[in-house]
Amino acid sequence: MIYAIGDIHGQLAQLDRALALIAADGGGDAPVVFLGDYTDRGPDSRGVIDRLIVGRDAGRPWQFIKGNHDRMFQRFIESGDCHDVAIRSGLSWLNPRLGGDKTLASYGIVPDGPPVFDLDAQGREVLRDYPTTEGNLDLTALVDLARARVPDAHVRFLTDNPLTVTAPGHLFVHAGVRPGIALADQVEDDLIWIRDGWLDNTDDHGTMIVHGHTALAHPTHFGNRIDLDAGAGYGHPLVPAVCDDAGDWFILTDTGRQPIALAE
Repeated sequence: MIYAIGDIHGQLAQLDRALALIAADGGGDAPVVFLGDYTDRGPDSRGVIDRLIVGRDAGRPWQFIKGNHDRMFQRFIESGDCHDVAIRSGLSWLNPRLGGDKTLASYGIVPDGPPVFDLDAQGREVLRDYPTTEGNLDLTALVDLARARVPDAHVRFLTDNPLTVTAPGHLFVHAGVRPGIALADQVEDDLIWIRDGWLDNTDDHGTMIVHGHTALAHPTHFGNRIDLDAGAGYGHPLVPAVCDDAGDWFILTDTGRQPIALAE
């Protein structure tokens, strides 16, 4: 058996509940694949990363995949980059819609008002002023403060996580794969961001693709892929899932296993 948890997005209480459901079903040392997006939007990204690192360092058979929000957070700390080429709207990672402000707040950098942006020639948000309980900060000061507050171990965790995890008959990835491209030739931007050309694809990829990234009302089996993002980043419950030894998938609930929903 192998268990999987979709996008967590800073929801520590939901993560603890999901882990408790897994422990009740498969024991405390059950193998778990985490599908990325540990940060942003929810209230405790720091607590989520702490919990995952503690479990990893205790020797639990947990595997972690990098998500697009994890990369945005990592790049902000490393270089002050607030943008990603895949965000066509030009939104900054610091915009509350993307949730970087909630991540920084979990490290003690607490907003005291909305961030103020200008727009550059490409229509991207450029931070002018970030009000905090410690004063108004420009981008340079904000990055410096974040580097002082975010533990190196958290940055290493975000940096070192792989883009995929394999198990018999399955490929675990954050967003999906580019159809028509060999799995060995997939590129990072697709693996952590793809939607167009992927979500409506019905090809047999030679293995079951298990992913998150695209929030649904509940985890859903599409025949060639399984989407486990049930919208925890938007305040919905985090729903863990399990694949049994026969290759059948179930979600875990307070009343036990239930077959994963099939796409209509």
